[in-house]
Amino acid sequence: MIDLIKHVETKYLKKKAPELRAGDVIKVYQKIKEGTKERIQIFEGIVMKTHGSAGLDGTFTVRRISFEVGIERTFSLHSPTIIKVEKIKSIKVRRARLYYLRNLLGKKAKKSKELKDFVVWEEQEAIKEEEVLKAKLEAEAQAKKEAEEKAQAELDKKFTAIRGEEVKGEVVKPEEKPEKKAEDK
Repeated sequence: MIDLIKHVETKYLKKKAPELRAGDVIKVYQKIKEGTKERIQIFEGIVMKTHGSAGLDGTFTVRRISFEVGIERTFSLHSPTIIKVEKIKSIKVRRARLYYLRNLLGKKAKKSKELKDFVVWEEQEAIKEEEVLKAKLEAEAQAKKEAEEKAQAELDKKFTAIRGEEVKGEVVKPEEKPEKKAEDK
């Protein structure tokens, strides 16, 4: 039974999950779907804790300060919506969970002992999908623009035909409207 669960889970696990630990300052690139539109949202902050990176239940919590309000967000490590995790810097901390940052404000909340050697984790399939999506949107925009230009050209041609102006060197006569006959009463 356990082997069956592991077998099913391996299909959904990311091949090279990012190595995260408490104290890392990271940027998480997440794909957001709003109706029919898709966009990528970046959430930058310090990793407060990690949990269970071995299986599908692996999560990490990121905290950032925005307009003097602390925002914490927990991400699933193997979520298909996470495209890229970029380590900006790694800070040496002595705790596995940095809950004490919730009580600190301003410069006190910043950590100073930085480490080097950062790695950017990216899901290649998601990047390819993003490029295809951008190309598709550009093609749709180009087709829409061409259709609008064609419609505008037809309207201009009709307008000049009604006014009796020249179109490409030819004089176009205005269309004659049938005259109404006045009936005697």
